[in-house]
Parts: sequence; C-alpha cells; structure tokens
Amino acid sequence: MLPAPSPRRWLMISLVFLATVINYLDRQTLSVLAPVLREEFGMTNVDYSRIVSAFMVAYTIMNGVSGPMIDRLGTKLGYAICVAWWSAASIVQAFSFNAVTLGAARFLLGMGEAGNWPAGIRVVAEWFPARERSLASGIFNSGSAIGALVATPLVVFLSLQWGWRAAFAAVGLTGFAWLILWWTIYRTPETQDRESNESVPVRLLLSLRFIRAFAIAKMFLDPVWYFYIFWFPEYLKNGRHFDMASIGKYGWIPFLAADLGNLIGGWFCGWLLSRGVSVNLARKGSVTIAACCMASAIPAVFVQSSMASLAWISVAMAGYTGANAVLLSIPADVLPRGALASCWGLCSMGSGFGGMVFALITGWLIDHYSYVPAFLLFGTLPLASALVLWFGTGSLDKSATAKTEGTA
Repeated sequence: MLPAPSPRRWLMISLVFLATVINYLDRQTLSVLAPVLREEFGMTNVDYSRIVSAFMVAYTIMNGVSGPMIDRLGTKLGYAICVAWWSAASIVQAFSFNAVTLGAARFLLGMGEAGNWPAGIRVVAEWFPARERSLASGIFNSGSAIGALVATPLVVFLSLQWGWRAAFAAVGLTGFAWLILWWTIYRTPETQDRESNESVPVRLLLSLRFIRAFAIAKMFLDPVWYFYIFWFPEYLKNGRHFDMASIGKYGWIPFLAADLGNLIGGWFCGWLLSRGVSVNLARKGSVTIAACCMASAIPAVFVQSSMASLAWISVAMAGYTGANAVLLSIPADVLPRGALASCWGLCSMGSGFGGMVFALITGWLIDHYSYVPAFLLFGTLPLASALVLWFGTGSLDKSATAKTEGTA
C-alpha cells in the first residue's frame, strides 16, 4: 500500500519539475532558433517538418522502450540514464552543419527525452496519495511550460550574444548539473510494498482495453501541444510578421498561461474528488472542460490583432496542460505501480505517432494553403480525444480498478 504522505514528497516532485524544465529547454531550443537555422541551412516548411518528425520518430519508438526499462531498472537509475542521454544529444546539435545532421541530432534527442514522463508518473505514484496525484502531476508537468517559457527569451539572448551553437551547448549542460542533484537526493519510500513495484509484462498491458483507448486519446491530444511547441515561433514570424526581438518579447506569454493551466487543471480535479465526485467523472470531466478550452485555437487564427491571437492561443495552451495534468494521474487509478512507466510509455507511442504524422501534415498545409487549416485542425482534435476517453477507456472508479489490476 502507499506510504503515509511525507513532507519529502514535495522535494522529490521538485526534482521531476526541474528535469521537465530542462527537457523542454532542450526541446524548444530548435523551435526558437528555427527562423535562423532555416535561413542558414536553406530549409523549407517541409524540410523543417521532417526534422520535427525525426524527433517524433525516435520519441515514438523509445516511449515503448523507456517505460518498461524504467519499470525494470527502477525510477532512480532509469531516469538518470534518460536525462544523461538527452543532455548529451542536446549538445550534439551544436555541431550540426546542414538539415540532415540537425535531423540526426534531433533523432538522438528524441530517444532520450521519451523517458521523462514515464519516470515522472512513477515518482508521483511512489510518493503521493490518489487525491494529490493530479496536482502533483500538474506541478511536475508545469516544467514543460516553464521550460518553453524560459527558452524563448533565454535562447534568443544566447544566440544573439554568442551564436546558435552556443545556445544548444549551454542548454544541454544543464541536464548534467541536474543529474548530480538527482543521484544525491532521490530515493524510493522505504514503506512501499515490494509486490506493487513488480513490473508487468508488456504483452499483458497491450491486451487491456484501457491501454489501447488511452493511447488513441493521447494520439489526438498531444499533437496539439507539439504544434505549438514546434510551430508557434514560426507562426509569429511568418503569420504575424514578428522579428526575432519581438518573438523574444512576446513569445513566452502563452507558455506562462500553459504553466497556470497545469496547476489549475490538477487542482480542479483534486477539488472535485474532495467534493465526493467519482474518480471517473472527476478525471474525464476535467479533461473535457480543458479540451473545450483548446478549441480557442480556432478564433486565434482569424482575429486581426496579434495580441488577441496571443490571448486565444494562451487559452488553448492552458487547456492542453490542464488536460495533461489529469491524464498523467489516470494510469495510477487503473494499474499497479510496477506497470505505470510501461503504461505511459506504450500509450505515448500513440501520441508520438500522431505527432509525427500531424507534423508532416502541418508543414504541407502551411506550404500549400496557410496557417488557417492547421489551427482549425488542432482546435478540433482535443474534442475527439475527450470522446475516446469517455467511451473507450471504461470506468476509472474503484470497482473497475480492482478488476483491471487483477487482470494485469
């Protein structure tokens, strides 16, 4: 059974938060530098979408590998391996000399970054009771928005002062600093029962209806976030005619909103649970409300004012992070602790596949039409995700949980 809540749980989740910040600093550096690199390497929108897809191919494949690896090796060692790999790959990007070498470096980065969320949900399950998991997930997942928020002004500053290669290298070094803290501080609570941490064979997990439906839900939801992460600076430059200085000045605003979305989404779901709302209704209802907020991407592309467009995009990005904070807590409602990293990794293969396909679609839409059909697409996908969650995953309440755990 879970240990009694310990004050140390907030220290442990802060380490995951910092790792997630670094993860997104590494990931977002390319997005911020894209206008510069596209000019230097002579890349079209389709060329850039292929580099994005190279990251997503590796990310997709390694989600299915990193989750089971972390379940087998344990949270501490498994997480450390992933962070070391992606930090080294981030530095390798500084040595790129054309689109092909940059794509290869992004492939290596995607291999390592896939392990962050499977490891994070294990930390949440190891240290937090069920009623706090959505909030804890929101706290560590807010690192993605903070990382993306900080990346825009930081990377612009580094690139303007010392060049784009220095920006890649400096961001990559932060991961190795984090590893020292992680290895020194992190431990698994001693009061946990060993049986609950035993890994579950992947073939058994794949036989569960919940796993298959959850993967499809993520396949529709997560590409929306990838769209903003990889294409938002490009949209500001080419769709709203911002220069690099203006991107650095205003480009962080939606990511601040996304950070607030993590906390609000996690808190709201926990508040519903504290009011006696069932786990099934609280989790799925919270995700649905957030998905409706994400539909604000549609008016964002039609308004004439750039500031109004930023405001609508901010609402959409807050909706995504609010939904994801709740989604991160759902596997622990259904599966034993030893299967959580594997579950998230396997299901994230769905989101990686969706991100890869929709990245190519995005580049094609923008090259052949405009940003309008892209925003229409990513404004409606979250609603499809919510429908799959409601009708595909089954009940998340205790009676269904007990049955599912017995099957696993």
